Amino acid sequence: MTAARTPPPATPAAPAAGPRPGLRERKKIKTRTAIREATYALIREQGYDATTIEQIAERAEVSPSTVLRYFPAKEDIVLTDEYAPLLVAQLRARPPGEPWLDSLRHVFRAGMALGAPAPEEAEAARLRTRLMVEVPAVRTRMTESMAVTGRLLCQVIGERTGRAPDGFEVRVAAMSLVGALTEASLYWAEHGHEDDLGALVDRALDVLEQGLAPG
Repeated sequence: MTAARTPPPATPAAPAAGPRPGLRERKKIKTRTAIREATYALIREQGYDATTIEQIAERAEVSPSTVLRYFPAKEDIVLTDEYAPLLVAQLRARPPGEPWLDSLRHVFRAGMALGAPAPEEAEAARLRTRLMVEVPAVRTRMTESMAVTGRLLCQVIGERTGRAPDGFEVRVAAMSLVGALTEASLYWAEHGHEDDLGALVDRALDVLEQGLAPG
C-alpha cells in the first residue's frame, strides 16, 4: 500500500506470534524474495521497460512459469502488498475503544520507530515509489492494488465501528485512508525522497482527521 516498513510485532496484549512457518512455506518465501531481488537488480541495471520475465527468471534461477505463478504480471513484483495483512492484524490488536485514527497513528508511528531500515530495504522502497511515479503500467496496477487493500481495511473499520464492512461510509473511510497513504508515498518519491516518510504519513492522517484548512 505504501513504502512504509512492516508494522511492528503485536502489542503485549496481543496473542504471541504463531509457530515458525513450515518448510514448504519457507521455500515459497525464499522464492518470492529471490524473484523480487532479481527484478530490482535488473531494473537498476537496465530500466523497467527493458526488464523481461525471462531475464528475471534467469537471474532468480527459476523458470518463467514460476515467476508468473508467484506474480501474474511484472508490475505485481513491484506492487504486491504484503504489508496490508500485517497492518490489519496490528489494528485489530489495538484496544477496541481507542479512536480509529489514534489506532492508525500508533501502528504507523511504532512501525517507523523501529529504527533505520537496512540499506537494501531503504533502496528497494525508494525504487518502488519511483516506479509508481514514472511507469504508467505500475500506476495502473497500483490502482487495482489499492482496491484490495481497501477491502481489508473495510473489515477492520466495520469491526471497530459496528457498521457493515460494505457500507458506504465504511468504504469511503477505508479508501480515504488508502489514498492518503498512497499519496504520501508518491509525494515522497516526487520530491526525491528527501522528506521523512513517517512525517508525511502523519501529515496525511492529520488531513483525514482535521480536514483541509484554508490557505
